This record gives sequence, C-alpha cells and structure tokens, in this order.
Amino acid sequence: MSATATPATADRSDFRTVMVGGTQIGVLTAAAVVAFLAVSQHVPALVPQSLLEALIVLTAGIAVSLLPGRLTEARHVEGIACAAAIGLWGTVVFTAIDIVLLRPFKAYPWTWDAVGGGSTWWYLPIWWMLGTALAWTGAIVTADRAARGDPALVRAATPTVGGAVLLAAVARLAGLHVALPVATGVGFTITLAVRAVLALARKR
Repeated sequence: MSATATPATADRSDFRTVMVGGTQIGVLTAAAVVAFLAVSQHVPALVPQSLLEALIVLTAGIAVSLLPGRLTEARHVEGIACAAAIGLWGTVVFTAIDIVLLRPFKAYPWTWDAVGGGSTWWYLPIWWMLGTALAWTGAIVTADRAARGDPALVRAATPTVGGAVLLAAVARLAGLHVALPVATGVGFTITLAVRAVLALARKR
C-alpha cells in the first residue's frame, strides 16, 4: 500500500480566492486613499504631512503588491498568475468605490481628467495595469522567498521599503522637484520590479 505525499502549501487559483482577495485589496486601497486625503487636509506642517503621506504610500504598496501572493500561497506560475488576477480585480473594485463614493463628494481635484481632455478612460487602464503588475511582481518575490524557506511578510517587504526610501532620498539629494510621497511610490515600484527580475534570474 502506497501513499502520495501532499505538499504543505499549494498555489491557490480558484475563482473565489480571486474575487474575495481582489475585493479586500480594493477596499484596502480605498482606505489608504481616504487616509492620504485626511493627512493632506488636516496635517498643517509640510514635513510631517509629507512623511505621513509617504508612510501611507509604503503601507498601501505592501498591501497591493505582497498580500495577493500570500492569499494565493504563490509558489509556482499558477499562484503567481492568480495573484496578478487579484491585483487586477482589486483595481476594478477601487475604481467602483472611487466613482460611487469619492468622486461625488469631490474628495480631491481630478487633474488626470484635465490631462485627458476631460476623459476618465485614458488613465483607468494604466491604473489597472499598474495594480496588476504590482501584484504580479510581488507574488514573484513571495514565491522566491518561500522557495528559500523565508515567506514572512515583514522580511519580504523590508528590502523593497528600504529601496523605496533610498531612491526617494537620492531623488531629493539630486534636486529633483518631486513630492516625497510620489518619489517613495516610484522607488517602491522600481525596487519591487528589480527584486522580481533577480528572483526570476535565480530560477534559471
């Protein structure tokens, strides 16, 4: 009599995981946006305001990039792809919250519409692609760390946060006139992408 070994963890890619996980990510994104708006409107001093906004950007970045991979227990291609689907659905859920709640209350000025000649639709696909890409690269990093026996979220996030802070500091020292939260977000995205590329290179 023989028994087939069952792995302790396996990639999850069912429809419910995508829908529930994506909805959670969308709600978390909306909460981060509301927190960002609250800080920008109610924290008067420029330096504390920028630091708090950058912290919110980092927290949101960790949520939308690394949580999808943890929800799917990403270890292989299937789990990574499902995490990307969660990221995409999360952006769609946030878009719905944005249109139904934030826009009617004029939560913030919609300069992106002005850039697009009054049209919303030019930047929404970019937003959907960004959310998908963050979840995808985050899941690659998650799978790589799990393969090396260290799937803890804090240790997975720390190098990306450190890279984001470093790149934001370099931008400021270089005299680039970029708001700290924006520089932090760009630094987070670049660092995560580099980590994903290195993770893929290690698998060759």
